[in-house]
Amino acid sequence: MKGRKRFSLLLLKRKSKQMDYKVPAQTKIGHVHLKVADIERSLGFYRDILGFEVTQHYGSSAVFLSAGGYHHHIGLNTWHSKNGGPAPINSAGLYHVAILYPTRKDLAEVLMRLIQAKYPLTGASDHGVSHALYMDDPDRNGVELYWDRPKEEWPFEANGKLQMITEALDLEDLLKELHS
Repeated sequence: MKGRKRFSLLLLKRKSKQMDYKVPAQTKIGHVHLKVADIERSLGFYRDILGFEVTQHYGSSAVFLSAGGYHHHIGLNTWHSKNGGPAPINSAGLYHVAILYPTRKDLAEVLMRLIQAKYPLTGASDHGVSHALYMDDPDRNGVELYWDRPKEEWPFEANGKLQMITEALDLEDLLKELHS
């Protein structure tokens, strides 16, 4: 019984340390893997419009896509979803996947590709920290394409607290990046 009591105390101390743990600042979200109904239809969006490169096909049921030669940023599969419908909107699941572009001009370029493909946006926002374009992929998975402003331009309150906003993004101004 003494051993159990000591073990319980160790667990309590460990639990307290776990609550203080913070993930390292260098941690990144590596990739997203999406269930889709039709691989080719999804490739029409992620490869042909957004410009991701196919790094590997996994038979006819999965494909991996990348930016810049990484093994994969996006996985698409039909393992449990072939020819299925989209996930219900009013249920738990993925709200959206966010794809970070390195420059504002890169975001403008993908906006132009979406316009040329007549691909509909569901929103476009200036969040103070970022500019974001929103749409649904062919399976109605939410997709955010965004560019982060330099951190020194982020809106902070006097007390140092980040103050994000949601205002309409000026798409015409964004497209001016293509001519600069």
